[in-house]
Amino acid sequence: MFRRRFDTTVGVLALVAAVALAACSGGAAAQTPSTITLDWAYYNPTSLVLRHFGWLEEELSADGIEVAWVQSAGSNKAIEFLNSGSVQFGSTAGAAALLAKVSGSPIKSVYAYSQPEWTALVTLEDSDIQTVEDLAGRRVAVTRGTDPHIFLVRALADHGLSEDDIEAVLLQHADGRNALVQGQVDAWAGLDPMMAEAELEQGARLFYRRPELNTWGILNVNEEFAAQHPELVERVIAAYERARKWALENPDELAEILAEAADLSIEVAQAQLDRTSFTTPKLGDPQYESILGAGEALQAAGEIEADVDVQAVLDELFDPSFTADLED
Repeated sequence: MFRRRFDTTVGVLALVAAVALAACSGGAAAQTPSTITLDWAYYNPTSLVLRHFGWLEEELSADGIEVAWVQSAGSNKAIEFLNSGSVQFGSTAGAAALLAKVSGSPIKSVYAYSQPEWTALVTLEDSDIQTVEDLAGRRVAVTRGTDPHIFLVRALADHGLSEDDIEAVLLQHADGRNALVQGQVDAWAGLDPMMAEAELEQGARLFYRRPELNTWGILNVNEEFAAQHPELVERVIAAYERARKWALENPDELAEILAEAADLSIEVAQAQLDRTSFTTPKLGDPQYESILGAGEALQAAGEIEADVDVQAVLDELFDPSFTADLED
């Protein structure tokens, strides 16, 4: 199902990215780029730390390389940026990266920036919705191609339903939250920090949670860029590691950075961070098995075509070589 929906768009974007990269290299040996572009996202607090302190800019300035930042509103937007060549590094959920790879996105997953419980199914406090089964026939806000969407699909399948049994209302995450609060939809496949804000400040209720169905926060890189500039990938990951370790050592300051960037209260920022672990950056079996499980569940639910070799696609996506020397 995903393949039918996304193949044409992804193919065009992949072609644009290939042309852009070829133009930059002039068809000859790759030259050091003058600028590298990364995304930042509220759902990736480590990116906020890195952007806040300018450590990557500091690291690359001696080589004459500038750093640019672009906000991703969700995994789907990060994938769009990667496909178009707008960014070289993009933050997604692991399963969202897998779905993009199934559809032909030219990306590699190279680093785990967090292990979050960033999604759940959300309704209003006075709603009669108590279980996943209660979603039958209801309007549910969701952002396709993201972990909340994948979480919704798996939740429905685990309770004998499919997307055909609900009325999916396609909105970006913040718009989905607003639609729920304004009573325009019955439920929302939520994403932090908007989900935490809705829960603490806007009368929302998380009625279905399964932390193990949240796939990891993964940093992805354009695969041609990684092949041409592996040393820059390593330096970006080293800067990410500096930010991750700082985040672990300074939780109160991390909450302040998130609150300021996302215009949140400290309480909301802390609620998101309380559901997020930053202790396992090295790509390995935990991330692989989580993403593979999501892919197999989506295939069983008909969201990935039956003839797709999900494990082979994941093997092509997953590149643990850049984190092999990191601490477990």
